[in-house]
Amino acid sequence: MLKKIDWYIIKKFLGTYFFTIVLILAIAIVLDYNDKMDRFEQHETPVWEIIKYYLNYIPYFANLFGPLFVFVACIFFTSKIAGDSEVIAMLASGISFNRLLRPYMLSAAFLGGLTFFLNSFVIPSTSKDRIEFLNTYYKDRQVKTSLNNQMMVEPGVVMYIYRFETNNNTGAKFALERYDGKKLASRLTADKAQYKGDYRWELTRWNIRDINADGETLRSGEKMDTLVAIGPEDIIFQKNDFEKMTTPELGAYIDKQRARGTGNIQEFEIEYHKRFAAIATSFILTLIGVCLSSKKVRGGMGINLGIGLVLAFLYILFQTVSSTFAVSGDTPVIIAVWMPNIVFLGIAWYLYLYKAPR
Repeated sequence: MLKKIDWYIIKKFLGTYFFTIVLILAIAIVLDYNDKMDRFEQHETPVWEIIKYYLNYIPYFANLFGPLFVFVACIFFTSKIAGDSEVIAMLASGISFNRLLRPYMLSAAFLGGLTFFLNSFVIPSTSKDRIEFLNTYYKDRQVKTSLNNQMMVEPGVVMYIYRFETNNNTGAKFALERYDGKKLASRLTADKAQYKGDYRWELTRWNIRDINADGETLRSGEKMDTLVAIGPEDIIFQKNDFEKMTTPELGAYIDKQRARGTGNIQEFEIEYHKRFAAIATSFILTLIGVCLSSKKVRGGMGINLGIGLVLAFLYILFQTVSSTFAVSGDTPVIIAVWMPNIVFLGIAWYLYLYKAPR
């Protein structure tokens, strides 16, 4: 059963968290609009489209720095109640520090769950419109050409396209090879392959070479339709594709690309693991925040906020650097994503043992 002290701390924590988000969002929207205003005027962007863009921008930005807002909110309001001697009164009344942590951890669980829900289901939906708006009215960052594309369609079947362009969904120098064990059984080549939808490809100037025990059979023609379970989205990765996928879709996409032997999916794997790591981050940063700011200090809230912001900056820096190592392939993705949490869990444990009030 939650008692009055629990509800008091939960309301303070969540109230400070949402107030901080609203304040920072207001500043971020103004700065973002000032940065993009000239491009909007240049493209004669409709006012409604701009409004819709910022409605989609709000959950994206709020969730981008969600753990940081949790940390700042925790330090801010805990320093305030500690400065007013409320923490001393709570501990003097017989409440242990572990008992005091309960409403903090419940708040962290709520915010961690909210972050995961937004990351998994809400933001992917809003990101589709947000990214399409930026490509249309601000700067088109879509990758439209890809070279030397090779992937496994299914076990024993490998597809190769030298050059593929998304403008007309057309590839040059197409090849489809089928293997019987380690031996080549047939090879289909074409000068041009155009994607028609539903995994249907139209081949131009094609040749088929069938290999069997009796020798080889050659066939050729001008036009032919064939089914290959590969689409343009499997060939060209857009930079922000992972932002448009729900967590189940992202997991299924990663599994599918791994099975096909596709490289360069580290960013998708990083995003997938980050969504789960963010839940643990809420608990870890909350524990650090409580341990740092629950003591009344001479410098007041300023010192606690200063130390907290330094730690938050180091966490974001550590997370960015470790993600870079994962993208380059130097570190396994799961280790790179979870390493900041592991290190800061050690910091939280040290603060809990030696710095928290008893």
